[in-house]
Amino acid sequence: MLAKDMKSGTVVVNNDVPVIIESVMVQSPSARGASTLYKFKARNLITKQKVEFTFKGTDNLPEADFRKRLVKMMYKDAEFLHLMDDEDFNQFTIPIEDVAEQLNYMTEELEGTYALIYEDECVGLTLPTTVELTIAQCDPSIRGNSATSRNKPAVMETGLTVQVPEYIKEGERIKVDTRTGEFLSRA
Repeated sequence: MLAKDMKSGTVVVNNDVPVIIESVMVQSPSARGASTLYKFKARNLITKQKVEFTFKGTDNLPEADFRKRLVKMMYKDAEFLHLMDDEDFNQFTIPIEDVAEQLNYMTEELEGTYALIYEDECVGLTLPTTVELTIAQCDPSIRGNSATSRNKPAVMETGLTVQVPEYIKEGERIKVDTRTGEFLSRA
């Protein structure tokens, strides 16, 4: 796969190790004839370490022998998150520390979650860009504060804290961006 065609979520092999691209920064040349450089921030899928590398747009990287499987969260225990494949009902486990950030957005009814399978083992998760969560606790709005748009912290059912507008109440469902953790709208 050409470096200029890679985007976030792409899984490629870099230095004989599968990595998932997390962000791409394009650096345009300042001189004529110079190549555009693509700087990638990625995560090693085996060791979970963050790596950075730079390629010209015409450089080629092999795609990893990888599968994405649509899964649902079954349950989590002290050490592992247990997932079930939606198609063939295979079960996968992944250590909690590997997906600790993503657990803040996951509920049992969440649709659109993909497990990244490498050599028949789950090595990561890809969440949808937006999720619906229920507000478990937030302060009530104060009367007369509608002139300015202020935010207040709200704790979701998963334990995630999100800044929400003043008019949002406890028990409401809201949409949250999984990339930034920001409030998007009411659900």
